[in-house]
Amino acid sequence: MSSFNILPVIMAGGSGSRLWPMSRTHLPKQFLPLVGNETMLQATVNRLSNIEHLPPLFICNEEHRFLVAEQLRQIETEHSGIILEPVGRNTAPAVTLAALKAIENGDDPLLLVLAADHVIKNTEAFTQAVLAGCEFAKLDNLITFGVVPTHPETGYGYIKQGEALSPHAFRVDSFVEKPDIETAQCYLQSGDYHWNSGMFIFKASVFLEEVSKNTPEILESCKIALANSSTDLDFTRVDSHAFGSCPDDSIDYAVMEKTSNAVVVPMDANWSDVGSWSALWDVNDKDNNGNVTKGDILTVDTSNCLIYSQNKLVSTVGVDNLVVVETKDAVLVTHKDKVQDVKNVVTLLKNSERSEYLKHREVFRPWGHHDHIADGERYHVKKVTVKPGERTATQIHHHRAEHWVIVSGTAKVRNGDHAFIISENESTFIPVGAPHSFENPGLIPLELIEVRTGSYLEEDDIIRIDADGEGY
Repeated sequence: MSSFNILPVIMAGGSGSRLWPMSRTHLPKQFLPLVGNETMLQATVNRLSNIEHLPPLFICNEEHRFLVAEQLRQIETEHSGIILEPVGRNTAPAVTLAALKAIENGDDPLLLVLAADHVIKNTEAFTQAVLAGCEFAKLDNLITFGVVPTHPETGYGYIKQGEALSPHAFRVDSFVEKPDIETAQCYLQSGDYHWNSGMFIFKASVFLEEVSKNTPEILESCKIALANSSTDLDFTRVDSHAFGSCPDDSIDYAVMEKTSNAVVVPMDANWSDVGSWSALWDVNDKDNNGNVTKGDILTVDTSNCLIYSQNKLVSTVGVDNLVVVETKDAVLVTHKDKVQDVKNVVTLLKNSERSEYLKHREVFRPWGHHDHIADGERYHVKKVTVKPGERTATQIHHHRAEHWVIVSGTAKVRNGDHAFIISENESTFIPVGAPHSFENPGLIPLELIEVRTGSYLEEDDIIRIDADGEGY
């Protein structure tokens, strides 16, 4: 427990392209259960349980707003708001928005800045490091948490510690870029270097003062963006023009490398930023052959592999050191030594204008989700699930008709000028041009099969005619 006024600021942006095909633009890694049964965002919130703190403040991309809200609802977490970034501008502008928001009512909390996509297995060590950081943050220092290295890693930046302020904190001597293997080995042997975790704690006012001193253009852009923001439910929508003009910069470059008050607190907490499939293999529990498996997996003469299956039986025979990942619409097979190149596959998909980099076959919406089952030249079939009490927007289509068959639950349907109830094994036909929507008035999920037929079946053939609910 602590007596500090701590406001966790959890950054939930990013795309995680190196973890494709599980992580995609519309459902990146922070919203996936890659280690254990809870998502990485939920795990980030839950590891704060032994620290007395204010309800967390979240920052995310606008397109992920309902994912954040729903995952917080699932774990019954209160929050201090969700700030929506219209475009990504790196960590310095994001945290500047959070700091400005934190002092709006005259408060000046300690901002505990965390990424939503990190794995920290030793929660007790994490807690102790945070509390040690608080002691120095309340003295107007800016604290960065340096992970105690376990091997000569070339994929992380490093922090060199300087003068000891206590057994648990040091002045920052310097920040250094990702080293080559020989340099990384020297860093490890010296004991003076730590991996740069991207986690921080500082007073909101102190951070804003440093931003004003070192990168005033960031502060001015963020002030204007927040002053012209609007509130929508729990979401704060900042002005897109003002924020879009803000420099793209990290906290390290904008503030920490320029301030004279940077302090590093070592953290030995079994940390990983899970930046690749091999990193995910590192942090997961392994069987007697060194394999990490999830899903329906059969292995024969297989060792040191990571094998994930979302939908099908995956079997391997006579392989070593591979990553095999199956989703409903894609399969990845790569050597563990080549996992950093997975991002090149994502680039190829983008350049080919394929949708597999962008979204999964199963798409989540505020009211539920839908899963693409089959399609052809003039038909498209989906399974649609609607949560109790939720509804879609009323909409019309100019080029397609729809057939709805209720599989389970009860639907309240609007079809043209008529509203009626249908339940299991019943159906309705939505003609071209008819206003329509469906709602789940019951207490269990509504499941239906939607069959689209027509000359044009794409998602942009849609006109919403009310503001409630949300369409596909």
